[in-house]
Amino acid sequence: MEIIKDFGIDPLLLGAQAVNFLVLLFILKKFLYKPVLGLLQKRQEEIKEGIRKSEEAEKRLERVLAQEKNILKNANTSAKRITDDATNQSVEISKQIQDNAKKQADRIIEQARLQIEKEAKETEKRLVENVSRLSVKFLEKALEEMFTKQQQEEVIKIALNKLKV
Repeated sequence: MEIIKDFGIDPLLLGAQAVNFLVLLFILKKFLYKPVLGLLQKRQEEIKEGIRKSEEAEKRLERVLAQEKNILKNANTSAKRITDDATNQSVEISKQIQDNAKKQADRIIEQARLQIEKEAKETEKRLVENVSRLSVKFLEKALEEMFTKQQQEEVIKIALNKLKV
């Protein structure tokens, strides 16, 4: 104990300071350390929860982005298919219209050709009739002075047979 006194330390004061330290330590531990530790632990859990939610949100965002990319890819594929189908349909419709127009033009041309042939035959027939009639009148006039009535009729018959009227 003397050594303690040689250093200038009072044992009673040292004991009182030790008790004060222990009381202060108890009070701090009871009223300050536990609540501060609780706050720190609560804050640490909140941080962990925030990190977990952030990672979860990031994963969800990646999934949504992948779905969006897939949807856009499908939409582009569908749009391309639709435009290709529309193009093919328009080509088919165009071909059908051209085919129908060609058939209709051919039909009109054939009808016109038949009509022309018919009219040509009728015109030819009328022309033959007119020429025959004119020929007969011409013969009658020409033969009137040269032959008798009976001879005129025979010449006209022969001429008509040659003209095939």
